[in-house]
Parts: sequence; C-alpha cells; structure tokens
Amino acid sequence: MNKNNYVLIMAGGVGSRFWPVSRIEHPKQFIDFFGVGKTLIQSTYERFLNICPPENIFIVTNENYVDLVKTQIPGLHDNQILAEPINRNTAPCVAYGSMKIAELNPEATIIVAPSDHTISNLKGFVASLEQSLVAARENDCLITLGIKPSRPDTSYGYIQYVDSALISDESICKVKLFTEKPNLELAKSFVQSGDFLWNAGIYIWSVKAINDAFSKHLPDMYDIFNLGSSLYGTSEEKNFISNAYQQCTNISIDLAILEKADNVYVLPTDFGWSDLGTWASIYDVADKDYVGNAVMPAEQVMMFDSSNCIVNVPEDKLVILQGLHDYIVIESNNTLLICPRTEEHSVKQIVADVKSNFGQRFI
Repeated sequence: MNKNNYVLIMAGGVGSRFWPVSRIEHPKQFIDFFGVGKTLIQSTYERFLNICPPENIFIVTNENYVDLVKTQIPGLHDNQILAEPINRNTAPCVAYGSMKIAELNPEATIIVAPSDHTISNLKGFVASLEQSLVAARENDCLITLGIKPSRPDTSYGYIQYVDSALISDESICKVKLFTEKPNLELAKSFVQSGDFLWNAGIYIWSVKAINDAFSKHLPDMYDIFNLGSSLYGTSEEKNFISNAYQQCTNISIDLAILEKADNVYVLPTDFGWSDLGTWASIYDVADKDYVGNAVMPAEQVMMFDSSNCIVNVPEDKLVILQGLHDYIVIESNNTLLICPRTEEHSVKQIVADVKSNFGQRFI
C-alpha cells in the first residue's frame, strides 16, 4: 500500500431527493438504505482502506455533520475531518482538501470521491483506482473514471473520449467532452456511438497537478486557499476556512477545472457502480422479489397484486399494499410519500412545497 496515496471523500450533501428518509439534520450519506448494517459513508470509507492507510483518508463535510462523521467513523482524527461552514459545491472542497494534503505530503496522489456511491465489484474498483494512481503519479494529468454505459440513462452526466491515450497507459484515454444529463434521445445516441461513458464523479490526480490546474483555471479560488497554507492543521484553520468559504464561487469541480483543462483523461471501466442519486437508483441495485418489488425491510410488508415497486418503511411498521405498480412508497418520521416511479422528478418539487408551507420542521 503506497503511503503517498490519499483519499478525499465528499460528504456534505443534504440528499433532498431521498426525502423523507433523508433530512437536513440526517442526510442520505449517514443512512443504511439496504439494511446491511453500514451506512453509505461507512461503506465508502471501508472501500478506501484497500487503497491507502486510514490516516490518509480525509472527509470533507458540512460543519453541522462533523459529529455524525465522528460517530459513524470513530477512528478518524479531528484533523481528517474538513468542516465546511457553508455549501459552495465541489470546487471549493477539492481546493481545500488538496491544499491541506499538499502541506502534509507534497508527493501525494489523491482520489476524490463522493460518499454515497455503491460498488458491487470491489476487486475491479480497487484495480481501476490503483491503475489510475500510477498513471497520475507518472504524468501531469487529471484522471476521471468513466463507467461503460449499460443503457441510455438520463440521470447521469456523460464523458466523450477520443483514441488519443496516455503514453504510459494506453487504456487511459483523452477526454473530448463533458456533457450534463441529456434527454432520452441524446442518451440513446451517446450509448450507440460507443465513445461515451457515464461520469462517475471519481477523480485521481497528484496534488501538484490539481493545484496547478486551480492556479491556471480558477486563480481566485487558488489564492483564497493558498493563503492558509501555513494554518492547515493548526488551531487557526477553522476561522480561516470560515472566512475563505465566504469568498468562494459556488461552482463544481467539473465546470471550474475539468471542462477547461487540456490534460484531462478518463479510464473506461465497469465495477458495478451506482451513484444512488434517486430512489430509482436505489431500486436498480436493491434485491427484488419475483414480481420486481424491492422492499426494505421486508418482514412486515405484505403486497398483493403489486409489482415493480420500491418500499422503504420502518422495521416496526405493518404495511399492506394492494394494486400498486411502479410506485415509490416511503415512510419515515411519521411522513409518508407515495408517488409513481415515473414521476420521481416531482419529489424535488414536493420537498420545496413542504418547505414553503411548513418550514424546516419536515425537511
């Protein structure tokens, strides 16, 4: 295990699409959706123990979730938890984490990954990351993992790549274009073309390569966090970061850096990945019965003349459902959500309406 390998896990989101199970005070990364005894962030942390020593894993999260992180991953040192005072998308958290790690080890190579993905092929996942880490150390480049698409999916971003590859690793290809979530017809054309991949949102680079990219493409943000280089790991870090985030643009790492840089590469791979961005994605990876129902937990849920539903209810709740097909049925904290799976996009509007009418009490 290479001591220069580091991991930055992004765990600051509120997961509003998983309401009512995911709430502002207890968002999705801290929830065990599948009843396996581990939350999403715990599973993510354990996966990366195959890549680097535990002291090299850092978690960046909202300051409101620091205690949740400590409770769920008790082995972390306080210095391994990077507390964001406000949400400013992924570019600031990557800049913060990369510069802090650079002060600890200027030879570091970093994996940046979300906390809420599922991986079914751990061996393939580790192999892809180890291959990318070697390439990132040997080349001045930024690498992302691209998942070979199995279907035209409109809930994922896409990466188009070209034949040009890294000299040191011909299986890692040059990125031509990043594309946001497409409509169905466009997604079909992407899959048919054979040169598009799903954007997994997992990145690998050396601290030098990413900090150079910030300096070139987002110099204002680079300057903001570089000013605190001597404060990282000290008692002054928290106050510095509080002021720094107030000055940061709200922008993703994709828009800020990856879509601008000319040294971005992608490794086409497939290791049973899902980003768990919606209840539909939970349904896709969950165990199902013979008529396609995914029930979590299943002990006290009885379903009659119902198929292709996802049901998530408290363990002590007796639930009887009849005549439902392709529905989402969710209950948590005395709040019940029922909607067709085809209308899942409306959950975001439902959350907004609840917030507008009832305030934060139910969100």
